[in-house]
Amino acid sequence: MDLKQIEELVKIIEKSSLTEFSVKEGDLKITMSKINKNAAAVEGLAAAEAVQGLYEAETEEDEAFITSPIVGTFYAAASPEEPPFVSVGDVVKAGQTVCILEAMKLMNEIQSDFECEIEAVLVSNEQKVEYGQPLFRVKKL
Repeated sequence: MDLKQIEELVKIIEKSSLTEFSVKEGDLKITMSKINKNAAAVEGLAAAEAVQGLYEAETEEDEAFITSPIVGTFYAAASPEEPPFVSVGDVVKAGQTVCILEAMKLMNEIQSDFECEIEAVLVSNEQKVEYGQPLFRVKKL
């Protein structure tokens, strides 16, 4: 089997509804598989929701979380030279910026929806975060 035949097989598999394909010719065996991007996204979302559900089940009445509304990179401060927006023990007002999440080269300021006290920062600076992932454990005031 030559390179041109392999390229033709790849094109056929890409256009078909097959998700996996194997062919053996002599000592050569080729296995191809496609990843269903939609299924992977649904699985990722389901996993994020399961994690969020786990955190919510463990919380007390006055304990809550500030979660990530998007997938991105967490930044605790506006720049490396600046102090973090919030630290453990800080009291945060509704609408106050608590961090920045970078997604697709856009910087998104994440704000608290309620007045609270920061009990724990659950992610580290420049860490990749998922949709629905808890960023801060807070105590509602």
